[in-house]
Amino acid sequence: MSPITLILIAMGLALAGWLAGRAKAWSFQQAQPDRRPVARPVYHAWYVAVWVALPVLAFIALWSFAAPQLVIQSVLAQPAAADLPTFGFERDAWLSEARAVASGNAPGVFNDGAEALVEPFREAIGFYNWIGIAITMLIALGGGMFAFLRIRPDFRARTKVERTVMGILLTASLVAILTTFGIFASLVFETVRFFGMVSPVDFLFGTFWGPDPMSNPQNPDGSRYGAIPLFWGTIFIGAIIAMIVAIPLGLMSAIYLTQYADPRLRQWVKPALEILAGVPTVVYGYFAALTIAPAIRDAAIAIGISNASTESALAAGVVMGVMIIPFVSSMADDSIAAVPGAMRDGSYAMGATKSETIRKVLFPAALPGIVAGIMLAVSRAIGETMIVVMAASTAANLSANPLERMTTVTVQIVKMLTGEGSFDHPATLSAFALGFVLFMVTLLLNFVALRVVKRFREAYE
Repeated sequence: MSPITLILIAMGLALAGWLAGRAKAWSFQQAQPDRRPVARPVYHAWYVAVWVALPVLAFIALWSFAAPQLVIQSVLAQPAAADLPTFGFERDAWLSEARAVASGNAPGVFNDGAEALVEPFREAIGFYNWIGIAITMLIALGGGMFAFLRIRPDFRARTKVERTVMGILLTASLVAILTTFGIFASLVFETVRFFGMVSPVDFLFGTFWGPDPMSNPQNPDGSRYGAIPLFWGTIFIGAIIAMIVAIPLGLMSAIYLTQYADPRLRQWVKPALEILAGVPTVVYGYFAALTIAPAIRDAAIAIGISNASTESALAAGVVMGVMIIPFVSSMADDSIAAVPGAMRDGSYAMGATKSETIRKVLFPAALPGIVAGIMLAVSRAIGETMIVVMAASTAANLSANPLERMTTVTVQIVKMLTGEGSFDHPATLSAFALGFVLFMVTLLLNFVALRVVKRFREAYE
């Protein structure tokens, strides 16, 4: 049975508990009209509903992991499983096919040996589905009865409910932090394994990247994992070329929309500009590969550069800059619009022109939000993959020529982790080391942005 079905059952039981708790609380008011209960009936209702829903949802989370294993163990204990292969891919394939047919997700099996397992799977799934429903009902009934019996006129249901809600909100707020720690821990663990095989000095300061032994047969050791070309490509494409495009266009569009544009024009232009942030990156990649890259190549050939290619860092950086314009523009727009009108009026009263007011009053006062938008755009740019793959290639190249092919850290991470590579090989583990470095760089950018924002915010508050 799908966990969604159990969740719907839990929600229905919680609704029943809510109605029962509310009815009991109302009965107190009708029995003693002159005595006001400590909490309103709605809080009693939510108290019962919470005691029904939360234990059941916790059980469903555990059952969704335990039930498939119990089904497998039940099927393996049947005589029909005696003909299963001892181990390996074929054994897993037979079990998967039989389970899919028994669940109604496949019309039939490909391996004849799996046919005998369909009926045992169907029986086991049906049995444990009923077990799950029964336990769900028992937990809901137990939690609901516990809460229902505690309802009294002097029971502080509001305090209990608010504390529960605070706990839920605190748990939700910790999810991002715990996820970050989990990502960091996994990256550190795999990075340590990688540095046990490859010297950190060779990785961080090496200038040749070729994890494939055939790419450099003369150097089959750790010297093939020099990541400087990847770091340079990431910075050159995402933090230099893209920012040269995004920052001027984003800031100028924000200034125009907030200070010069007609309100009716702003209502149309601002949403149209922000649509760029919702376009899939693969669309930008096609645009870069089919339109911008050939145009750059033709322009380079026209001015005498004969070796220009259709794959270049410039093509990827320009399109990436267009993609992140909304990040810069929206943050700058909101920051400039949030500057108190008294500062603008005071500047005009002192005889300043509109351009002088923008440069010397509005822009400095809105600098924290502008810096935050720029740093967000940089973080988004250095993490982009699809545009680089389609417009700048996957070749690691250490060059300052924007017309040459380059690649980035994220592209190589995808390349190393796709396919059938072993997680005990340094080529695969290098993806985690690259991810760790990228994680630390992004974290450093965020710290720098916070320091800049704090400094100028203190100056203008």
